[in-house]
Order: sequence, then C-alpha cells, then structure tokens
Amino acid sequence: MTKLQVAIDLLKTADAIALATKVAPYIDIIELGTPLIKSEGLSVITAMKEAFPDKKVFADFKTADAGALEAEMAFQAGADYITILGATGDATISGAVEAAKKYNRAVVVDTIGVKDRVKRAQEVIKLGVEFVELHAGLDEQADPGYSIQVLIDEASRAGVPVSIAGGVNLKSIEAVKKSGATVAVAGAAIYGAEDPAAAAKALKEALLAD
Repeated sequence: MTKLQVAIDLLKTADAIALATKVAPYIDIIELGTPLIKSEGLSVITAMKEAFPDKKVFADFKTADAGALEAEMAFQAGADYITILGATGDATISGAVEAAKKYNRAVVVDTIGVKDRVKRAQEVIKLGVEFVELHAGLDEQADPGYSIQVLIDEASRAGVPVSIAGGVNLKSIEAVKKSGATVAVAGAAIYGAEDPAAAAKALKEALLAD
C-alpha cells in the first residue's frame, strides 16, 4: 500500500505541529521541510517526534556533504528519515547510510536537480537507502508545461522503491498509486487547503480504495 507523507513547508514549530495535529489521523510520514528546519533548527525535529511518537518523522535536510555527520544530527534529534541529495557523490550517501544503521533509521535520496532520475534511483538504491524520492521542486513545478506525469512515468520505470513529490493532489493521486510508488508526498494540496484534515483524509481514502 502506498503511504501518505505530508510535506510541511511552514516556518514555525508551533504552526507545523498545529498542522500535523489536524492531519495526523490520515498520514503515515510527517516531513519537516528544508525551510522549516533552517528556520527552527534541530529542535523542530525533536518537538515533532515527541508530539507524534507513532509517526515517522522525515527530516528534509537535502544534505550535499558530510553525510554521516548530518545524518547523526538528524537521528539524534529524533528523525526517522533524512534526505541526501542524489546529485552528490556516493560517499556522502554511503556515510549517511552507515549512520542510519547505527541508529536503526533510514536514508532517502532526493533526486531534485538530477537530470536522469531513474538511472540515479537505480544506482543509489544499491547503496542501502530506504527509497528514492522522485522530486520536482517548487521551481521546476513553476516551469511552463510542467506535469507530474513525468514523475509518475519515471516511478513506473524505476523498478526500485520510490516516492513521488511534486504536484501530488486529489487529481493525480490515483495515477501516483498505480505507478507503484511506495510513498505519495503531498505538500500544498494539504497545507494549502482550506481544510487540511479533509484534504488529507480524501488523499488517504484514495490510496486505500481498490
């Protein structure tokens, strides 16, 4: 079953926890966005894990160097997952994976900025990462003609565990599920909704439907 991850791109711990409280019944993974972690520091990871010990907390570090060190920082703060950039070297990813083994946590490789996401996903999964995020960032999504279908097609071809991030909403969720993605990552479709709980509920129900 495809899991649902909420990407929280807010800037304050209190706002992030308030949103997570609304959507927690319907989501599996709580992602703390890079801007949120930069704004609030490691304390937001600890606060979120303490507030929701039964949920997986995803620290979107987008680490490009010092993989082992930054992974340790995230895991010690309470994160279950940390992202390492796929555009960085294998040594950085491998270092983070070794740290993850020490803490019984996991590494996710983020393919933002990677030209051939499928090829890189197949390469890095061999390094021991949990899954690979096929990710079109906000800037890429703003490009004329962008479509999440590109990521959906890539997920179908990858042949390794992947998540899809970059325009997941109620219109695209069925196709995301059919692609075989391990995780569907919804950001604005949830936190930008008038009723975030209802939005998360609808996405979860779509994932659970036969």
